[in-house]
Amino acid sequence: MKVTVVVDNTVPVSSRRPFQGEHGFSLLLEHQSAKILFDMGQSSVVIHNLSLLKVNAAEIDILVLSHGHYDHAGGLFHVLQHGRKQYPLYAHPDIFTPRYALGGGNRMFIGIPYAKEQLSALGVDWQLRTEAQEISPGLWFSGQIKRDACFEPEDKRLVVCAGNVDIKDGFPDDTALYYVSDSGLVVIGGCTHSGMVNTIRHGLAVTGAKRLRGWIGGTHLGPATREQQDRTLTELAAMEPEFVVAGHCTGFPMMAELERRFGERFIPAFVGASLEC
Repeated sequence: MKVTVVVDNTVPVSSRRPFQGEHGFSLLLEHQSAKILFDMGQSSVVIHNLSLLKVNAAEIDILVLSHGHYDHAGGLFHVLQHGRKQYPLYAHPDIFTPRYALGGGNRMFIGIPYAKEQLSALGVDWQLRTEAQEISPGLWFSGQIKRDACFEPEDKRLVVCAGNVDIKDGFPDDTALYYVSDSGLVVIGGCTHSGMVNTIRHGLAVTGAKRLRGWIGGTHLGPATREQQDRTLTELAAMEPEFVVAGHCTGFPMMAELERRFGERFIPAFVGASLEC
């Protein structure tokens, strides 16, 4: 399977193509004969960058949405507009929950910026489920992720609202993809609000894989506490992954720490980065 970063916060200075970056995330997976788009960034940047990768939206076979945040789902509208076809889209049933971020005394909406009805009219075959499912040979949609690593709590600044009351968002809709190779499990995350360790453990249980081969995606370690960062990276190192490809909500300080701990096994998930796994 080939994985290419379509959208990320950062475009590398070494890029020879005029990619655009934004606070968002999207991956193109090329698995056997299928093209799978995992998350779509927050805007039409996903279409711009796909065109530079010589991929038309109509060539995409399957869509997967990791969770219901604008920076992962906002570009869905543009993919549907350009693709002009019916796409199966895998996600958790709670993706349209209204979501907010707290900061500076304000509450900012950060959920999906389009109504489900709008997106359905453009061409979505909704595959909304809480259980895990193999969506392509060796490639699994996680379903709802079991959380048993108590050191990976929810982000207190991210909430849902019940009337005028802010309730900490438990992110039941946070999902991932799992690719089972001969060498072990490759975990593909969006923002990983469930926590890296929880997401990996769930993948091993769902797929029956014996070891973690590698990680690709956002980690949500950037806004995590120092204690969580240390515990998560210690657990990750003990699993001895062959590669860690991380970006988006990881943040530069944590990317530097990943490089310190994993050396050449760490790859920044900047726009245009590609990996055969």
